[in-house]
Amino acid sequence: MNTFYIPCLRVIPDRSQFFRYDSISLSCDDQSNSTGWKVKRKTLDGGVRPCSSGWGVASSGSTCFIGNTYPSDSGLYWCESVRGEQSNSVNITITDRAVILESPALPVSEGAAVNLRCKTETNASQQEFDFYKDGRHIGSSSTGEMTIHRASKADEGLYMCSTAGGGESTGSWLAVDASCSISVFRLICHLVVGTPYLLSTIILGLIYRDRRRGRVPQFCFY
Repeated sequence: MNTFYIPCLRVIPDRSQFFRYDSISLSCDDQSNSTGWKVKRKTLDGGVRPCSSGWGVASSGSTCFIGNTYPSDSGLYWCESVRGEQSNSVNITITDRAVILESPALPVSEGAAVNLRCKTETNASQQEFDFYKDGRHIGSSSTGEMTIHRASKADEGLYMCSTAGGGESTGSWLAVDASCSISVFRLICHLVVGTPYLLSTIILGLIYRDRRRGRVPQFCFY
């Protein structure tokens, strides 16, 4: 049986917002070590194009490097195989604004700590930074950083930040992946599957014990 691996598009630095002229590295993290995956993107003015076809520089393996980004590089990025299979996609924004929000480009695991950073183009210090989720103010910081200590599905949403003198960032969607958490339903399923095996083991043990004593117990099942 053939097994197909779908790689994961990874963005370095791990964020979805960038200033003009920032550098970005995008790679297809393929555990099968296949070389048939390429980074592609869809922009408003460029359509769907693979790396090295007028944008980016393809390096060894399935990695694409953008040296100087421009707002026209904003768009949806993903990995695609020669057979047309696609990985996860990441929406990347290149902005001319003076403020960006640094947040994870990929979904974070439920229960993980998430660091949000409000960054100004001039790296100005001694400012007050405000953070917002879905348009609602959720906190302020003098360092420009805010931490969600244990992420849950309730933390999923559109985040942005602002400074008193530098304006505000665009919004970035924070996705929380709960697939690694154990739900009540999954726990019940494990119990339903495992209980018959446990009962069978106990019954066989009792039969073996009583046979050694010269009698066989009678079990009634309803």
